[in-house]
Amino acid sequence: MRPALFNPRSKSLARGNILVLGSLLAAIRISHAPNLRPTAWLILPALGSILGMAETARCLQRRWSFYHAAILLFLNMDLLAVTMILFFLLYPYFF
Repeated sequence: MRPALFNPRSKSLARGNILVLGSLLAAIRISHAPNLRPTAWLILPALGSILGMAETARCLQRRWSFYHAAILLFLNMDLLAVTMILFFLLYPYFF
C-alpha cells in the first residue's frame, strides 16, 4: 500500500502544498528573480501551482471546523503563490 502522498486518487494536503511551494521556488529560480527575464518556461510552474491549489481545494470538508479553516488559509497562500508566479511570467513582457 502506497502512502497518500504518492496516490493521486486520494486527497493529500501535503501533496498540494509541496506542488505549490515547489512551483514557486522553481519560478523564482527560472525567472532570475531580482532581474526578471522573459521566458515561456514559467508556464510549467504556473500550471503546477494551479494543480497544487486544486489538490488543496479537494481537501475541503462540507462542515466547518478548524481543519476547514486551515484549508482556507492554505488556499489563500496558494492564491498568493499563483499570483506571484503569474507576475514573474507576465511582467517582463509588458514593462
